[in-house]
Amino acid sequence: MPAKSACAGNNVTTLLVSHLLNVRFGARIADTGAHMKSPVELVVLPADPAARLPDAECGRVELAFFSSDVFPDHSRQFFSTVRKAPRLRWLHAFNVGVDHPIYTEMLQRGVRLTTSAGSTAEPIAQTAIMGLLALARGLPHWLAASRRREWSPLTGNASPRDLRGQIVVILGLGKIGAEIGRLARALGLTVIGVRRGPLKPGDPVDELHPPAALPGLLARCNWLVLACPLTPETRGLVDAALIARLPKGARLINVARGEIVHEAALIAALREGRLAGAYLDVFETEPLPPASPLWDLPNVIVTPHNSAAAAGNDERVLEIFLDNLVRFHRGAALVNEVPKPD
Repeated sequence: MPAKSACAGNNVTTLLVSHLLNVRFGARIADTGAHMKSPVELVVLPADPAARLPDAECGRVELAFFSSDVFPDHSRQFFSTVRKAPRLRWLHAFNVGVDHPIYTEMLQRGVRLTTSAGSTAEPIAQTAIMGLLALARGLPHWLAASRRREWSPLTGNASPRDLRGQIVVILGLGKIGAEIGRLARALGLTVIGVRRGPLKPGDPVDELHPPAALPGLLARCNWLVLACPLTPETRGLVDAALIARLPKGARLINVARGEIVHEAALIAALREGRLAGAYLDVFETEPLPPASPLWDLPNVIVTPHNSAAAAGNDERVLEIFLDNLVRFHRGAALVNEVPKPD
């Protein structure tokens, strides 16, 4: 059992939040504190991103909530504050990926870190499947013809292949990858999952393999879906050699991180027709530079790192945070806690 939080009891807990979060959800956070009989006092960032909290206010901060409205305009203001908060013990982030150096810095300082993993799994998975269906059904061809005011049906050898029976390999079978797998199976695809952990009841896969098996799986792969975190092991993993293992006509979907893919190798494979297409939401450089060839390749769908967009995300993030706030007060294990690096 984890040690009981020093915030337990009737002590007031000070929580750093954005001005917008305070307006939208401040009352609900306060109500949760009242229900715990441990009041939560909000320390609110100024609405002006150039403004800074006084050092005395920073010194009072014990907990911090990095909400979606902070990014990107208020990010510097927010993290400048947490860096000057010597009493900070727990930081909750709206996002899932924690590959930014600031998170490592917080962990090394002894600050507990939790994410909102699972809050965007459904919209990201739905967007990934949108990209898969668009490519599978020939939507780029029809859209291009529509812009030319040209009646151009797909017939004969150009007819789209049936999805049923095709094989999708999903690298990363967390909450996002699992939801992609569930939707893909509903479309009739055979799903091969790749992750470190063992098979669990309810995993929506037909096969599960460890990461070391990935190269040997690709010869069977019609769709390679990237839904894994960016780590030293996955950075640059999908390079020219790995892409060459995919059969001609395979397609790639990336809703993970752009740095997992060697972009020049991907562009070469798409130009040469070895890959039949790609749906890409993330890139090595973001925003994607206007000069990138990916904008103009006819078999590529580009979205602006926006696959998670959904009106319900903030509510789902808040529910995760409030659940963890109660757990923190009770000294219980936190949901989605990131382990301190070795």
